[in-house]
Amino acid sequence: MFSIALYLIDYKRLRKMRLRDGKQVSSKEDTTMANRDTELDKKKSESEEKANLEGDYNNVALLLLLYILQGIPLGMAASIPMILQNKKVNYKQQAMFSLVYWPFSLKLLWAPFVDAAFFRSFGRRKTWLVPVQYLIALFMLVLSAKINDVLEAENPNVILLTAVFFSLNFLAATQDIAVDGWALTMLHRRNVGYASTCNSVGQTAGWFIGNVVLLAFSSPDFSNKYIRSVPQDVGLVTLSGFLFFWGIVFLITTTLVMVFKREENEEDVEDHGVMGMYMMLLKILNLPAIKELALMLLTVRIGTAAADSVTGLKLIEAGVKKESLAMLAVPLVPLQIILPLIISKFTAGPRPLNVYANAIPFRLLMGLVFALLVYWTPSVRAPGEEEFPYYYFFVILSIYALHQVAVYSMFVSIMAFHAKVSDPTIGGTYMTLLNTISNLGSNWPATLVLWLVDPLTMKQCTDGGLGNEANTCSTPDFTKQCTGAGGKCNTYIDGYYIESISCVVIGFMWLLWRRRSLQNLQSYKATAWKVT
Repeated sequence: MFSIALYLIDYKRLRKMRLRDGKQVSSKEDTTMANRDTELDKKKSESEEKANLEGDYNNVALLLLLYILQGIPLGMAASIPMILQNKKVNYKQQAMFSLVYWPFSLKLLWAPFVDAAFFRSFGRRKTWLVPVQYLIALFMLVLSAKINDVLEAENPNVILLTAVFFSLNFLAATQDIAVDGWALTMLHRRNVGYASTCNSVGQTAGWFIGNVVLLAFSSPDFSNKYIRSVPQDVGLVTLSGFLFFWGIVFLITTTLVMVFKREENEEDVEDHGVMGMYMMLLKILNLPAIKELALMLLTVRIGTAAADSVTGLKLIEAGVKKESLAMLAVPLVPLQIILPLIISKFTAGPRPLNVYANAIPFRLLMGLVFALLVYWTPSVRAPGEEEFPYYYFFVILSIYALHQVAVYSMFVSIMAFHAKVSDPTIGGTYMTLLNTISNLGSNWPATLVLWLVDPLTMKQCTDGGLGNEANTCSTPDFTKQCTGAGGKCNTYIDGYYIESISCVVIGFMWLLWRRRSLQNLQSYKATAWKVT
């Protein structure tokens, strides 16, 4: 019916064009002219809609800055587990600290409220952005005065650290909701596509500063080896000083945004109200296609959980310095920029999940490669040596680079699929929902495998003269009894290896179970994903 209507419209237009210079033209000529006019109209439309940053340079710069600030707390939260690992905290405590990443997986719970409740006179997005960023600044300034006492204690208070960084990431997630929404109206419609670029580039840069830069420049070894001519006992920066500096930056930036930046184009944003937005979410969640996709997203990362969450901590436990691992991220940055550009050529078609399904087996096998790397690490360093040879880091870098190919193949393809199926009339809420489910699907397996490392690890007391072979150092009391008698608890089965093999097996079983579902999801009609 749609094609017939278009034909009738074109026919009427062509009838008006049949007489040219007083002569009737042939149908063949008529068709040629119509095709030429259609092509000209298409080129004119494309020219008018082509992205042009004129008038949006300042807006893009502001969005980039806001996303960089958002990445700082995320990078710092990622650096704390490496610092704690040097303090010999157990893996159950690491599992507890992993809860700090959950706000970004749960932000959908309060995103509709942030989107719908605001003071119009102050600004729809500034209502949330300004107070949230002031709170982040306050957290950082207060934490800068206390963090050294917490981390330098013989037994760091992991519960307190978890509560503080969970709150910090909760605020960062709320800032993310506000900035994502503001980007849709801050930029001209022709430039809205630049919002995702600002997001990925800015958040990556902020994470890099809060993680890699902090770990490297706070390390005395790194500072003395590469920067200073006269060695000192402290790094070039301290965690306390880093927090204080960025707390001041947050204060200044937020004040400038509040005073000088106005919100515009808000009249184009439809206001569903708080309850209306939550009802829209319920409608989306009730779609059969969404239920099938959610099941896939919530379970697919079980097979990669051990490799993704425990490997880095095990390398530190084996003697690799945390700042050395952090610096390995530097040469990977160009790869992380190029990979999405290459992979997007294969995910731009109608079946982006083909790339996703093909990358899963490769990523699962990389879990076994990581386990072999951890097993090999203690034997690489010569006895009495503090540093690992250069070829060892080249091996790690090569393995990480291969792993990134699989990671980005899955990431880019699933994001392409999310964009393909999201209902454009409520695109922001729809995409937030799918991304939140995806993040949750990676966080719960990570917390679980970290918690299970210690229970699955088996240790035996040796050289203690206790005469009790049943003493397996399975509890803190047994461990204290062993060391009190002059013994030592030696690991004979590491829970990490049990998890690595188990996760890979579960991952391939999952692939047999859900591979057909991946193909089915791509075959659904567009109406299967729409609620409006």
